[in-house]
Amino acid sequence: MDDSSTQNTRTATVVRETKETRVEVTIDLDGSGRSSAKTGIGMLDHLVEQIGKHGLFDLTVTATGDLHVDEHHTVEDVGIALGQAIDQALGERRGIVRMADALVPLDEALASVAIDISGRPYCEVEVTWTLDRIGELPASLVEHLLGSIATEAKMTLHVRVLKGENDHHCAEAMCKALGRALAAATRIELRLQGGVPSTKGTIG
Repeated sequence: MDDSSTQNTRTATVVRETKETRVEVTIDLDGSGRSSAKTGIGMLDHLVEQIGKHGLFDLTVTATGDLHVDEHHTVEDVGIALGQAIDQALGERRGIVRMADALVPLDEALASVAIDISGRPYCEVEVTWTLDRIGELPASLVEHLLGSIATEAKMTLHVRVLKGENDHHCAEAMCKALGRALAAATRIELRLQGGVPSTKGTIG
């Protein structure tokens, strides 16, 4: 793993390589939303790009994996590497807003995301899928993607799809909302003057 993060630039590069996958993620938390994902799973690319675009992160994700087996390892390892990149880019998390939420509609779908960049990993997702797959992506792996990101980014994540009939719309709204919430929570609050946003004096 190569960690190029610094407090000044808030960037990171993570390479995760196993016998099952190879994933590379680069992120700039202070970017402009330039995002690109090439994982071999079209819907996964689409969802990851939504996080970057609406998080205003410059984000590049590339992955090769054992898709001849199934999609699980690739989705899991993309989530792990992306979460690790967010964690590393945040550094000591000084001066960040820390907590944020977003409510995002996409046609008939409505998704709610609340996050706390707390140092304590937790993820809860409430969604009911209509079909087993969204394009090439097993629907259940959307929750696994979000859980892997939350665990490795060391954040508390609550996701709820409040309404929706189209699985694509539900999944996309979830990831757009995550991006929006991350954009707000990772923003530097100048009034904190570089302090840690916790009465404990530390996040974790």
